[in-house]
Amino acid sequence: MKKWIGIVLMGVALLFILSTLDTTTKEEITDIVATEIHEPQYEYGILVDSFIVIKGTVTQGQTLGEILYENHINHPEIAEIVSKSKDIFDVRRVNTGKEYTVICVDDSTEKACYFIYQENPTDFVVMDLTDGIDVYRGKKEVTTKLKVSYGEISSSLSESVDELGISPRVSIKLSEIYAWTIDFFKIQKGDAFKVYYENKYIDDEYIGIGRILASEFTHKNQKFYAFYHEENKNFGEHFDEKGRTLRKAFLKAPLDFYRISSRYSTNRKHPVTGRWKGHFGTDYAAPKGTPIMTTANGTIVAASYTKNNGNFVKVRHNGTYTTQYLHMSKIKPGIRKGVYVKQGDEIGYVGSTGLATGPHVCYRFWKNGKQVDPYQQDLPPGDPIKKENEADYMVVKDSLMQILLSKYE
Repeated sequence: MKKWIGIVLMGVALLFILSTLDTTTKEEITDIVATEIHEPQYEYGILVDSFIVIKGTVTQGQTLGEILYENHINHPEIAEIVSKSKDIFDVRRVNTGKEYTVICVDDSTEKACYFIYQENPTDFVVMDLTDGIDVYRGKKEVTTKLKVSYGEISSSLSESVDELGISPRVSIKLSEIYAWTIDFFKIQKGDAFKVYYENKYIDDEYIGIGRILASEFTHKNQKFYAFYHEENKNFGEHFDEKGRTLRKAFLKAPLDFYRISSRYSTNRKHPVTGRWKGHFGTDYAAPKGTPIMTTANGTIVAASYTKNNGNFVKVRHNGTYTTQYLHMSKIKPGIRKGVYVKQGDEIGYVGSTGLATGPHVCYRFWKNGKQVDPYQQDLPPGDPIKKENEADYMVVKDSLMQILLSKYE
């Protein structure tokens, strides 16, 4: 009997030992598996697993040199970075509120190995200090998703877009597309719009809208269509259902965002001198630094400074039309007499130089050598679809029309 009891006890002990070994083995296997499934971490295409990553934002008045020095980059290295950035990135234009990333060694020195400046949601500049100094540009991958939205006007286009929870840029772009077709100050309750457009994402984070590919705007029971088409790889615009461009030879205004602070007038009290005299231009108020665009293709005939005009640019478009843009904070580098510019090109930035009370651009318009009000002119249209592209355009237009109609009919 004692013999059997001894055998049983030995068996129990053996099972206990085996179960312990089995548990240990499972734990070891679990640890190994956990190590193997570790995902490598990347920032801007750089493997950062063994580095410290520091995120920051440029503060008011902060320079690139100050940021680099604060992150243990010495003055000789900063000087070399500035030198190697000349043809890639203007180090003087580091803007308040922009984000930057510093990737440092993981030790007590926290020496910076990479400095990345984020210019906008997609574009960035990398300063690589790992093996000498290298400066290069990079671009984040953007994903595009297509969407159709429909809205009915209750008070204004912008409010209707806001009620739908979509980007306010949709209303801005629609007002630009139909600038010469619809007076958006006179749209009314019951007007409606359908719009087919691109939404842009980086790493599943929404960054804004892309192109408006098709739209239908109903105003006073009349439908106005716009379809995006590229006549060449470098330029696309909107045409109606018959292939006529919705763009005039001139933009409605030289700014994207503005309010008209003073219209063309033959008799106005000047806000600075107090004298009554003609104001032969249209003033568009906007924040200092807002980009100013040329309203049509042409050749620059003057880019200079005078006491009254401040910094200004004058563009001759053809034998009939000339435009001028006054009171710029500065003229864009490269803009000078003899340079050819295209409609929508940036030529300078809003300011208040010369005889001005606040930041704005005074837009002046000549027709046959006489200053006139551009809003009172019957301006020429832009070019229609080229004959050789008409068949291709109609195929594109028909497919886009089906998307607009099938979504809501």
